[in-house]
Amino acid sequence: MLQYHVGGFKEAGATIVALADMNPTAAAAAAKLWGIPNVYDSVDVMLAETDADAVSIIVPNKFHAPLAIQCLNAGKHVFCEKPPALNSGEVKLMVSAAEAAGKRLMFNFNNRARPESYKMMEMIRDGTLGRINSAQAKWIRRTGIPGFGGWFTTRALSGGGPLIDLLHMIDLAMYFMGYPEPAFVLGQTFDDFIDDSGFKGPWGIPDNADGVNDVEAAAHGFVTFKSGQVLAMQVSWAEMVKREEVSVVFQGSQGGGMVERLFGTDGVDETAIDSCEIYVQEGGKSVDKTIVVDDCEDMGRKRSAANFINTIEGTEEPLNTPDQALILMRTIDAIYASASKGEPVSV
Repeated sequence: MLQYHVGGFKEAGATIVALADMNPTAAAAAAKLWGIPNVYDSVDVMLAETDADAVSIIVPNKFHAPLAIQCLNAGKHVFCEKPPALNSGEVKLMVSAAEAAGKRLMFNFNNRARPESYKMMEMIRDGTLGRINSAQAKWIRRTGIPGFGGWFTTRALSGGGPLIDLLHMIDLAMYFMGYPEPAFVLGQTFDDFIDDSGFKGPWGIPDNADGVNDVEAAAHGFVTFKSGQVLAMQVSWAEMVKREEVSVVFQGSQGGGMVERLFGTDGVDETAIDSCEIYVQEGGKSVDKTIVVDDCEDMGRKRSAANFINTIEGTEEPLNTPDQALILMRTIDAIYASASKGEPVSV
């Protein structure tokens, strides 16, 4: 993700002054590639020796909260990769640290920054589609497990499997719906195939034979919100589906819509087909409209990073807020809790 963070920051006019990584060799290689002048193997030293205004966090999920809190306490704005943290309790601590420091805390919910999402939000806000009553969020894969025995499949490091890793469409659906407060959640998870090498994804992440695979391979859920809106979700790394699908479909009081990306080969962006449509009634007839926007192969990743810089500079409104991140993680926590208890849970 470094390529997208750096690319977006630079496009917004920021200067990258330092990079820290526990692996000095990897850090030096990345710094050389991106022209970053200072390299550290310690975040403590980096914060002490540089005068950066903001820090970008791109590490395994377990370290999102402690690093974000450390950087906020040091007086830095923070842009953190998704998910916000392992759970909502950690996000609460991050939010408190941001408020105490008076600094921006934002997350890389990059699908909000796709051209399709900008256009859809424009039509939602101007009333074209009305109130969004219901939505269906999917990020499903047939063969998409990101390695075995590594941090992705180790709950203590990741917080969970695809539900927490592929949360983008859940976030995007809730974003279109105005980020309502959840009331009740029903969820189920499945661990079929989680240790089956035939379902490994194509990203070349090495396996760890001594590691564990204690996360779900798929999750399904249903959320009712205090506002009366509802959301159905399906996320998976390994599930018997035809192809990888990344989509939000929704139904509003004046019209419906869909933002979708289909992959011919799981996880390979070059095979992706994007579509954006709205569904309305005009003169008593059903009318489907294709929304044409600029191509965006990186799914808004650079634009999301640029928005962070522009928000700090005061030239744009933030695409996401800490309060929304907290609602999202409370919802995900509730899905896991419902699956564990075998019953609906209140949030």
